[in-house]
Amino acid sequence: MELKRVVVTGLGAVTPIGNTVSEYWNGLIEGKSGGAPITHFDTTHFKTKFACEVKDLDLAAFFDRKEGRKQDLFSKYAVIVADEAIADAGISIDNMNPDRVGVIWGSGIGGIITFQEEIEGFVANDRVPRFNPFFIPKMIADIASGNISIKHGFRGPNFSTISACASSSNALIDAFNYIRLGKADAIVTGGSEAAINEAGIGGFNALQALSKRNDSPDKASRPFDKDRDGFVMGEGGGAIVIESLESALNRGATIYAEIAGGGMSADAHHITAPHPEGLGAINVMKNALNDFGDVTINDIDYINVHGTSTPLGDLAETKAIKTVFGDQAYKLNISSTKSMTGHLLGAAGAIESIATILAVKNDIIPPTINHFTDDPDLDPNLNFTFNKAQKREVKAALSNTFGFGGHNASVVFKKFEE
Repeated sequence: MELKRVVVTGLGAVTPIGNTVSEYWNGLIEGKSGGAPITHFDTTHFKTKFACEVKDLDLAAFFDRKEGRKQDLFSKYAVIVADEAIADAGISIDNMNPDRVGVIWGSGIGGIITFQEEIEGFVANDRVPRFNPFFIPKMIADIASGNISIKHGFRGPNFSTISACASSSNALIDAFNYIRLGKADAIVTGGSEAAINEAGIGGFNALQALSKRNDSPDKASRPFDKDRDGFVMGEGGGAIVIESLESALNRGATIYAEIAGGGMSADAHHITAPHPEGLGAINVMKNALNDFGDVTINDIDYINVHGTSTPLGDLAETKAIKTVFGDQAYKLNISSTKSMTGHLLGAAGAIESIATILAVKNDIIPPTINHFTDDPDLDPNLNFTFNKAQKREVKAALSNTFGFGGHNASVVFKKFEE
């Protein structure tokens, strides 16, 4: 069978550096840091006292009190960004067959805030079970896709993917496959996360995964810097409306970019550490580039890397890029937008795909900020786009996301041409 072409027609974002797509993109190009002291809870006894929180978002403007009590924060972020992307794409049950519009969402953790609150209440109440009737629907990670479809009446494929930090990239790849196989006309995809609470920060602290640079939180996320000491937790969400080219052209939709491939792989190595030679990362980039076959390593101009700012992760990904791209690696722009947003865990792939799509659309590479000292173990001849955005033609680009458990996902975006 002939596979359908798939294009991007709508975007939505709530991030630590902007609460709409335009604010987010401007923040990226300006090199804005989202790092700041945590305001969500008292950090007195925590090793890490900062994160990249969403700022100045009035949830009451989106949810009345009754509805707000039914959703965890991660689901609220999902609904907000989906609304923006759906409006941007101009899709609705009035101009689309609702049975052929789906929602496929990713979250690595789901309602951890709700889970903690309910358990705290149980213990404080002498372990008498008086749980909120919405406890389970608020907590489960799949509920975001359900809430989006209920609000908009979309009755197509509906589920959520969970693969740690690769979750929303996996959701996007699944959505891409459903459309190109003709099983849906359009899908709202992406991811959201809200894990900046005591359990989230404490748990990652116990893993020694987070930066402890409490004296300079805005400079703590420093991918590929010699003195990187762990990632910075972020929160928020990103939504992407994708649809068949036929559907987009019939509607006269604005097309941001075309999806040219998606790859998945496993490290099969360790529950939290990457393969030291980047074997899974090598395989996933090759799989993504070989998916359609019409984009080669010579067509890629930019890679939005996983780039978490951990000592092992950044090194392994750099090795993988050099292995896959060879001499072409030195002609690429590479950047980690986590240097600005922090790490949104299961939502990372969504907001980083948006950054990659807009880089392709606008021919601008977002920077890797907070670079102060070269790492002698990394290749200084690679262009990590340190500290300042760069203008260049971007014909095609790759977005990488890797998750605990060895889950890897890569997506290829290219300029749309009829």
